[in-house]
Amino acid sequence: MTPSDLETAPSKAPTDATIQPDDELNDVEMSLFEHLEELRFRIFYALIAVAIAIVGCFFKVNVIVKVLERPAQGVKFLQLAPGEYFFVSLKVAAYSGILVASPFILYQIIQFVLPGLTRSERRLLGPIVLGSSVLFFVGILFAYVALIPAALNFFIQYGGDVVEQLWSIDRYFEFVLLLLFSTGIAFQIPVIQLLLGLTGIVSSRQMLSGWRYVILGAAILGAVLTPSTDPLTQSLLGGAVVGLYFGGIGLVILTGH
Repeated sequence: MTPSDLETAPSKAPTDATIQPDDELNDVEMSLFEHLEELRFRIFYALIAVAIAIVGCFFKVNVIVKVLERPAQGVKFLQLAPGEYFFVSLKVAAYSGILVASPFILYQIIQFVLPGLTRSERRLLGPIVLGSSVLFFVGILFAYVALIPAALNFFIQYGGDVVEQLWSIDRYFEFVLLLLFSTGIAFQIPVIQLLLGLTGIVSSRQMLSGWRYVILGAAILGAVLTPSTDPLTQSLLGGAVVGLYFGGIGLVILTGH
Protein backbone atom coordinates (compact mmCIF):
# COMPACT_ATOMS: atom_id res chain seq x y z
CA MET A 1 0.00 0.00 0.00
CA THR A 2 1.41 3.36 -1.05
CA PRO A 3 1.50 6.47 1.11
CA SER A 4 -1.29 7.97 -1.02
CA ASP A 5 -3.46 4.95 -0.30
CA LEU A 6 -2.89 5.41 3.43
CA GLU A 7 -3.98 9.03 3.21
CA THR A 8 -7.21 8.21 1.37
CA ALA A 9 -8.10 5.09 3.36
CA PRO A 10 -10.92 5.74 5.84
CA SER A 11 -10.07 5.40 9.46
CA LYS A 12 -11.32 2.20 11.03
CA ALA A 13 -14.33 2.79 13.26
CA PRO A 14 -14.09 1.37 16.71
CA THR A 15 -16.02 -1.84 17.21
CA ASP A 16 -18.88 -2.24 19.68
CA ALA A 17 -16.57 -4.14 21.98
CA THR A 18 -14.38 -1.08 22.45
CA ILE A 19 -17.30 1.29 23.14
CA GLN A 20 -18.75 1.20 26.60
CA PRO A 21 -21.46 3.58 27.70
CA ASP A 22 -20.90 5.47 30.87
CA ASP A 23 -23.57 3.43 32.64
CA GLU A 24 -22.05 0.05 31.80
CA LEU A 25 -19.62 -1.63 34.16
CA ASN A 26 -16.93 -4.22 33.65
CA ASP A 27 -17.94 -6.29 36.66
CA VAL A 28 -17.96 -10.03 36.14
CA GLU A 29 -21.46 -11.45 36.28
CA MET A 30 -22.18 -13.63 39.28
CA SER A 31 -24.50 -16.61 39.43
CA LEU A 32 -27.46 -16.76 41.81
CA PHE A 33 -25.54 -19.10 44.10
CA GLU A 34 -22.59 -16.69 44.22
CA HIS A 35 -24.94 -13.79 45.05
CA LEU A 36 -26.49 -15.79 47.90
CA GLU A 37 -23.04 -16.76 49.14
CA GLU A 38 -21.96 -13.10 49.05
CA LEU A 39 -25.13 -12.09 50.92
CA ARG A 40 -24.49 -14.76 53.55
CA PHE A 41 -20.99 -13.46 54.22
CA ARG A 42 -22.18 -9.83 54.39
CA ILE A 43 -24.90 -10.74 56.90
CA PHE A 44 -22.41 -12.78 58.92
CA TYR A 45 -19.92 -9.88 59.09
CA ALA A 46 -22.71 -7.48 60.10
CA LEU A 47 -23.94 -9.81 62.85
CA ILE A 48 -20.41 -10.20 64.20
CA ALA A 49 -20.03 -6.42 64.31
CA VAL A 50 -23.39 -6.04 66.10
CA ALA A 51 -22.46 -8.73 68.64
CA ILE A 52 -19.11 -7.08 69.40
CA ALA A 53 -20.77 -3.65 69.71
CA ILE A 54 -23.49 -5.01 72.04
CA VAL A 55 -20.90 -6.65 74.30
CA GLY A 56 -18.87 -3.43 74.39
CA CYS A 57 -21.97 -1.35 75.19
CA PHE A 58 -22.99 -3.79 77.92
CA PHE A 59 -19.74 -3.14 79.77
CA LYS A 60 -20.50 0.61 79.60
CA VAL A 61 -24.25 0.28 80.07
CA ASN A 62 -24.33 2.20 83.36
CA VAL A 63 -22.87 5.24 81.63
CA ILE A 64 -25.41 4.95 78.79
CA VAL A 65 -28.26 4.55 81.28
CA LYS A 66 -27.23 7.70 83.13
CA VAL A 67 -27.14 9.65 79.87
CA LEU A 68 -30.64 8.45 78.96
CA GLU A 69 -31.94 9.26 82.45
CA ARG A 70 -30.93 12.94 82.26
CA PRO A 71 -34.12 14.14 80.50
CA ALA A 72 -36.16 12.74 83.43
CA GLN A 73 -35.11 15.74 85.55
CA GLY A 74 -34.27 13.87 88.73
CA VAL A 75 -37.21 11.45 88.80
CA LYS A 76 -36.53 8.38 90.93
CA PHE A 77 -36.62 5.01 89.18
CA LEU A 78 -37.72 1.77 90.78
CA GLN A 79 -36.86 -1.84 90.08
CA LEU A 80 -40.28 -3.45 90.45
CA ALA A 81 -39.20 -7.06 89.89
CA PRO A 82 -36.06 -9.12 90.51
CA GLY A 83 -33.62 -8.74 87.66
CA GLU A 84 -35.60 -5.91 86.03
CA TYR A 85 -32.59 -3.63 85.73
CA PHE A 86 -30.51 -6.51 84.32
CA PHE A 87 -32.97 -7.00 81.48
CA VAL A 88 -33.16 -3.25 80.98
CA SER A 89 -29.37 -3.24 80.69
CA LEU A 90 -29.54 -5.93 78.01
CA LYS A 91 -32.16 -3.94 76.12
CA VAL A 92 -30.18 -0.70 76.31
CA ALA A 93 -26.97 -2.48 75.29
CA ALA A 94 -28.74 -4.09 72.32
CA TYR A 95 -30.15 -0.80 71.01
CA SER A 96 -26.86 0.99 71.61
CA GLY A 97 -24.86 -1.80 69.97
CA ILE A 98 -27.00 -1.70 66.83
CA LEU A 99 -26.57 2.07 66.72
CA VAL A 100 -22.78 1.84 67.13
CA ALA A 101 -22.49 -0.92 64.53
CA SER A 102 -24.81 0.78 62.03
CA PRO A 103 -21.96 2.36 59.98
CA PHE A 104 -20.40 -1.07 59.47
CA ILE A 105 -23.81 -2.60 58.64
CA LEU A 106 -24.36 0.15 56.11
CA TYR A 107 -20.92 -0.49 54.63
CA GLN A 108 -21.77 -4.19 54.15
CA ILE A 109 -25.04 -3.29 52.43
CA ILE A 110 -23.24 -0.90 50.09
CA GLN A 111 -20.59 -3.47 49.23
CA PHE A 112 -23.29 -6.00 48.37
CA VAL A 113 -25.34 -3.76 46.06
CA LEU A 114 -22.46 -1.76 44.57
CA PRO A 115 -21.43 -4.25 41.82
CA GLY A 116 -24.95 -4.18 40.37
CA LEU A 117 -25.13 -0.39 40.04
CA THR A 118 -24.24 1.73 37.04
CA ARG A 119 -21.71 4.55 37.32
CA SER A 120 -24.44 7.20 37.48
CA GLU A 121 -26.21 5.26 40.24
CA ARG A 122 -22.92 4.92 42.10
CA ARG A 123 -22.47 8.69 42.02
CA LEU A 124 -25.88 9.12 43.66
CA LEU A 125 -25.33 6.38 46.23
CA GLY A 126 -22.78 8.31 48.31
CA PRO A 127 -24.86 11.48 48.89
CA ILE A 128 -28.03 9.46 49.56
CA VAL A 129 -26.35 7.17 52.09
CA LEU A 130 -24.58 10.07 53.79
CA GLY A 131 -27.78 12.13 53.93
CA SER A 132 -29.79 9.22 55.29
CA SER A 133 -27.21 8.56 58.03
CA VAL A 134 -26.98 12.22 59.02
CA LEU A 135 -30.77 12.57 59.15
CA PHE A 136 -31.12 9.45 61.29
CA PHE A 137 -28.67 10.72 63.90
CA VAL A 138 -30.17 14.22 63.74
CA GLY A 139 -33.55 12.63 64.42
CA ILE A 140 -32.17 10.82 67.47
CA LEU A 141 -30.60 14.05 68.71
CA PHE A 142 -33.86 15.94 68.13
CA ALA A 143 -35.77 13.35 70.14
CA TYR A 144 -33.23 13.44 72.98
CA VAL A 145 -33.01 17.24 73.16
CA ALA A 146 -36.60 18.28 72.37
CA LEU A 147 -39.18 15.49 72.27
CA ILE A 148 -38.25 13.43 75.32
CA PRO A 149 -37.80 16.42 77.71
CA ALA A 150 -41.09 17.93 76.49
CA ALA A 151 -43.00 14.68 77.01
CA LEU A 152 -41.45 13.97 80.41
CA ASN A 153 -42.00 17.53 81.59
CA PHE A 154 -45.69 17.21 80.68
CA PHE A 155 -46.07 14.03 82.72
CA ILE A 156 -44.07 15.40 85.65
CA GLN A 157 -46.09 18.62 85.82
CA TYR A 158 -49.42 16.86 85.37
CA GLY A 159 -50.42 15.64 88.79
CA GLY A 160 -47.05 16.47 90.28
CA ASP A 161 -48.69 17.88 93.40
CA VAL A 162 -50.88 14.79 93.80
CA VAL A 163 -48.61 11.79 93.16
CA GLU A 164 -44.94 11.19 93.85
CA GLN A 165 -42.84 10.64 90.72
CA LEU A 166 -41.54 7.08 91.10
CA TRP A 167 -41.24 5.40 87.72
CA SER A 168 -40.54 1.86 86.58
CA ILE A 169 -37.07 1.69 85.06
CA ASP A 170 -38.27 -0.80 82.42
CA ARG A 171 -41.26 1.29 81.30
CA TYR A 172 -39.14 4.43 81.16
CA PHE A 173 -36.56 2.92 78.82
CA GLU A 174 -39.25 1.41 76.62
CA PHE A 175 -40.60 4.95 76.24
CA VAL A 176 -37.21 6.57 75.59
CA LEU A 177 -35.77 3.97 73.20
CA LEU A 178 -38.95 3.74 71.14
CA LEU A 179 -39.15 7.52 70.79
CA LEU A 180 -35.48 7.82 69.85
CA PHE A 181 -35.53 5.24 67.07
CA SER A 182 -39.00 6.10 65.73
CA THR A 183 -37.92 9.73 65.39
CA GLY A 184 -34.72 8.69 63.61
CA ILE A 185 -36.79 6.67 61.13
CA ALA A 186 -39.28 9.53 60.64
CA PHE A 187 -36.38 11.80 59.66
CA GLN A 188 -35.80 9.62 56.56
CA ILE A 189 -38.71 11.33 54.76
CA PRO A 190 -36.53 13.66 52.59
CA VAL A 191 -34.42 10.68 51.45
CA ILE A 192 -37.54 8.78 50.41
CA GLN A 193 -38.83 11.85 48.56
CA LEU A 194 -35.51 12.27 46.76
CA LEU A 195 -35.52 8.65 45.64
CA LEU A 196 -39.11 8.96 44.41
CA GLY A 197 -38.21 12.13 42.51
CA LEU A 198 -35.05 10.71 40.92
CA THR A 199 -36.86 7.59 39.76
CA GLY A 200 -39.66 9.69 38.27
CA ILE A 201 -42.39 8.07 40.37
CA VAL A 202 -43.53 11.36 41.93
CA SER A 203 -42.63 14.90 40.82
CA SER A 204 -42.07 17.90 43.09
CA ARG A 205 -45.30 19.45 41.76
CA GLN A 206 -47.27 16.38 42.81
CA MET A 207 -45.62 16.39 46.24
CA LEU A 208 -46.49 20.04 46.73
CA SER A 209 -50.10 19.58 45.64
CA GLY A 210 -50.68 17.06 48.41
CA TRP A 211 -49.66 19.32 51.30
CA ARG A 212 -53.07 19.04 53.01
CA TYR A 213 -52.78 15.27 53.21
CA VAL A 214 -49.21 15.61 54.46
CA ILE A 215 -50.28 17.79 57.39
CA LEU A 216 -53.01 15.29 58.29
CA GLY A 217 -50.57 12.41 57.92
CA ALA A 218 -47.97 14.19 60.06
CA ALA A 219 -50.52 14.57 62.85
CA ILE A 220 -51.40 10.87 62.64
CA LEU A 221 -47.72 9.90 62.44
CA GLY A 222 -46.93 12.02 65.50
CA ALA A 223 -49.70 10.27 67.42
CA VAL A 224 -48.59 6.81 66.32
CA LEU A 225 -44.82 7.16 66.72
CA THR A 226 -44.79 8.94 70.07
CA PRO A 227 -45.41 6.53 72.94
CA SER A 228 -46.78 9.41 75.05
CA THR A 229 -50.26 10.88 74.74
CA ASP A 230 -49.39 14.51 75.41
CA PRO A 231 -50.22 16.92 72.58
CA LEU A 232 -46.92 18.83 72.88
CA THR A 233 -44.74 15.87 71.92
CA GLN A 234 -47.05 14.87 69.10
CA SER A 235 -47.10 18.45 67.81
CA LEU A 236 -43.30 18.69 67.91
CA LEU A 237 -42.84 15.47 65.94
CA GLY A 238 -45.66 16.32 63.54
CA GLY A 239 -44.18 19.77 62.93
CA ALA A 240 -40.75 18.25 62.31
CA VAL A 241 -42.25 15.80 59.80
CA VAL A 242 -43.97 18.64 57.91
CA GLY A 243 -40.73 20.65 57.84
CA LEU A 244 -38.80 17.62 56.58
CA TYR A 245 -41.40 17.00 53.88
CA PHE A 246 -41.18 20.52 52.48
CA GLY A 247 -37.38 20.34 52.76
CA GLY A 248 -37.51 17.14 50.71
CA ILE A 249 -39.59 18.94 48.08
CA GLY A 250 -36.86 21.57 47.89
CA LEU A 251 -34.25 18.85 47.27
CA VAL A 252 -36.35 17.30 44.52
CA ILE A 253 -36.75 20.73 42.87
CA LEU A 254 -32.99 21.26 42.99
CA THR A 255 -32.47 17.99 41.12
CA GLY A 256 -34.78 19.23 38.36
CA HIS A 257 -37.63 16.83 39.06
